Amino acid sequence: MEIYLVGGAVRDQLLGLQVKDKDHLVVGASAEQMIAQGYTQVGKSFPVFLHPHTKEEYALARTERKTGYGYGGFDFDAAPTVTLEQDLLRRDLTINAIAQDSSGNLHDPYNGQADIEARILRHISPAFAEDPLRVLRVARFAARLHHLGFTVAPATLSLMQQLTNSGELEHLSAERVWQETERALGEANPHIYFQLLQRCGALKVLFPEIDSLVGVTQPTQWHGGLDAFEHTMLALQLSSAEQATGSVRFAVLTHDLGKGLTPESEWPRHIGHERAGIKPLKALCQRLRLPNEWRDLALLVCEQHLNIHRALELKPATILKLFDKIDAWRKGDRFSLILQGCRLDVQGRPDKQRSNYPSEAYLLEAISCANAVSVQQVIAAGFKGPQIRDEMSVRRLAALTEFKQNYRV
Repeated sequence: MEIYLVGGAVRDQLLGLQVKDKDHLVVGASAEQMIAQGYTQVGKSFPVFLHPHTKEEYALARTERKTGYGYGGFDFDAAPTVTLEQDLLRRDLTINAIAQDSSGNLHDPYNGQADIEARILRHISPAFAEDPLRVLRVARFAARLHHLGFTVAPATLSLMQQLTNSGELEHLSAERVWQETERALGEANPHIYFQLLQRCGALKVLFPEIDSLVGVTQPTQWHGGLDAFEHTMLALQLSSAEQATGSVRFAVLTHDLGKGLTPESEWPRHIGHERAGIKPLKALCQRLRLPNEWRDLALLVCEQHLNIHRALELKPATILKLFDKIDAWRKGDRFSLILQGCRLDVQGRPDKQRSNYPSEAYLLEAISCANAVSVQQVIAAGFKGPQIRDEMSVRRLAALTEFKQNYRV
């Protein structure tokens, strides 16, 4: 039995990045031998075991054979005779196919170290095109390693396009698509993930709502010549630069989906796009089974971002309705995230990236003034039942009116 450290742990170690998870490969052993040594088997589709003390994962070396569609359409052979080179050959990228033995020696049969030096994401073999999940994985690695100068090899991009054209992507489960996408949104450059998917055609298959923004023109005075997709990517890039939460990043990604529905004859104007975007956004969230918290935040940013942009122009009664709509009274933390998403929309333009966003400070101060209205005082004044809510609205409106009259930018 020989045990190797493999995959991301070796790659990140060579790149000088923090090693988060350690995966181990076991060559020359059977499942029975692993169990006899105290390992606990956890893998159902192929033999993976947990170390009896460290609880780190140890997988038996295996080969794979394509038998059907999708990520799960493979048969595997995990016999003790499978070699290290055979196991590494089934992996996706050369930089992920480097193993380290117990003495610290590196085993690199597919020149992963050379590609690390050259900053290239390169497939190992033509078998890359058998697994549709690899399209998403390569895009995610491109997003993760973009700051180090990594690019995708042209031949690998061609295989990604081949996979897209084959129809294999349609067999990926919603769970796997969202799992990779959520991780990509958390990377330092999540926009690279979506840009690369667009280049290989996968965006149109997996995220047609986002792909519909490509080439959609917008008013130059507001968007600096960027089309709707380019603007969205810049806003998404800014959201990661200020370490926004994943839910805010998704809201930024989807805030302008309605522009993809505007008839070309009406370009570059997109009247009512904030309302038009609700339907495709709901469809996207339902298809990928997003967490309710992410969905709700994205829907509110999509529907209300124009109102929030012009907050200083709104009447106090309209601001009150806005606060009611987004439940700013009870969900103050979410309200702050909504404002952040809207600010990133405005800043997602070539000449606005560091611009002030007066609406954010204005509305935060406005909600603070309105929240100063005391429900206890309303009850003490003799109001009961539904009257309490109505009187609270009257007093909040009065507070907002006074606030607007005295506010100075």
